[in-house]
Amino acid sequence: MESTTRKRRHSGRMTLSDVARAAEVSPITASRALRGERGVAAELVERVKQAAQQLGYVPDPAARALASQRSMQVPVLVPLLSNTLFVDVLEAVHRTLLPDGYQMLIGVTHYQPEEEEQLLRSYLAHRPAGLLLTGFDRTETARQLIAASGVPCVHLMELTTDGAVYCVGFSQLEAGLAITRHLVERGRRRIAFVAAQLDPRTMQRAEGYRRCLREHGLYDARLELLSPEPSSMRLGGELLQHLLRTCPDVDAIFFCNDDLAQGGLLAALRLQVAVPQRVAIVGFNDLSGSDQMVPPLTTVRTPLRAIGETSAQMLLTLMRGDTPTENSLDLGFELMARGST
Repeated sequence: MESTTRKRRHSGRMTLSDVARAAEVSPITASRALRGERGVAAELVERVKQAAQQLGYVPDPAARALASQRSMQVPVLVPLLSNTLFVDVLEAVHRTLLPDGYQMLIGVTHYQPEEEEQLLRSYLAHRPAGLLLTGFDRTETARQLIAASGVPCVHLMELTTDGAVYCVGFSQLEAGLAITRHLVERGRRRIAFVAAQLDPRTMQRAEGYRRCLREHGLYDARLELLSPEPSSMRLGGELLQHLLRTCPDVDAIFFCNDDLAQGGLLAALRLQVAVPQRVAIVGFNDLSGSDQMVPPLTTVRTPLRAIGETSAQMLLTLMRGDTPTENSLDLGFELMARGST
């Protein structure tokens, strides 16, 4: 071991050759063992890993990328980091990719397809191992960049029937329909839809809301309150007050996201508007604190961590050169009926 320790690069950094000599295998076998490739005997894998640990060997990502013409980096593009739902997804992705040696790079698009296109140009220039992208709202140029790159790609949060696209998520439309149906079944007839940000997933929930109310002959376009502002508790409170002033006969409000709904509940409490007696309130995503509101918020629980983990697993399969058993995985959602309805 001492002779191996002396035989290192001038920088003092242990090399793969050092690990191979210590494990008494070829450098190629050592490399394959550390990458977790199938076909390497378990006994050899264990021997190489022990040697790497004893020597304090850290793989050189630049050398690995040069040898394979692809890095171990996986860009994950999300709309915002201020929204906790994307933080939950990212945490699950990180925990799934890390054991296989992949590093997650976070890109924030701010719901702007042009900004996403710019990020994709930058990341794809470095030949990432794979891509995880939120939804399908992007420019045609971005689609062409992804297709031409040959980089494995999985889409999060939404589903498609396109058999050539890999995605993990749930039906935003069906979830919007389900929470609206819940309000109708509770006897509500003047049901408003209040939304912010107005990204494609929000508008899919809106379409579910419309379909449900049209089926029951209850749809009234005047009960839609759509704001392009970023979603927040403050905005939720303001929109509730505006809605009650302009549509005093409203008896239920479907907020497109829990932070809006939480702000609406707090505003109702300040204004002494009884919830759910005077007006029922529902949200979406079951964010932290929703079950602690007064009254507890009825909402849709979305499988955020499962989406992050499953999409990362699907991408790992693609990056190994294998084909996932399914290209589109619907993880569903859960209606959380609580005191606000």
